[in-house]
Amino acid sequence: MPETALHILLDQNIPFDVAVWLRAQRSSWLVRHVKALGFEGRSDDFLFRWAQKEKAIVITYDEDFADSRLCPLGRHHGVIRLRVWPTTIEKTKEALDRLLHQLPTEEWIGSLIIVDNQKIRVRKL
Repeated sequence: MPETALHILLDQNIPFDVAVWLRAQRSSWLVRHVKALGFEGRSDDFLFRWAQKEKAIVITYDEDFADSRLCPLGRHHGVIRLRVWPTTIEKTKEALDRLLHQLPTEEWIGSLIIVDNQKIRVRKL
């Protein structure tokens, strides 16, 4: 079964090199970084609305994106909240690599996914 092509928005707090790495992992995906789009410093609300308009899944360290007041389940295309420590490129790649191998990407759409150093939790509408 072919994998779902996804549109990903990496928040400004995610290292830019992660975008390069993620594109290499899934070449059919459209992976964009807030800095490359010129959105650095924009509000979470702006980024959330932009991601929904573009049908993009947001990947972030920012806990605000896990808040149902900003990102209510059923009203977003998907949010992946990384709770890794330390927030290095290596730990971020490790967390995303686990996610890529443990959860089918079809399940990412519309879900709030929280990935920490140990486990992956999924909340879906």
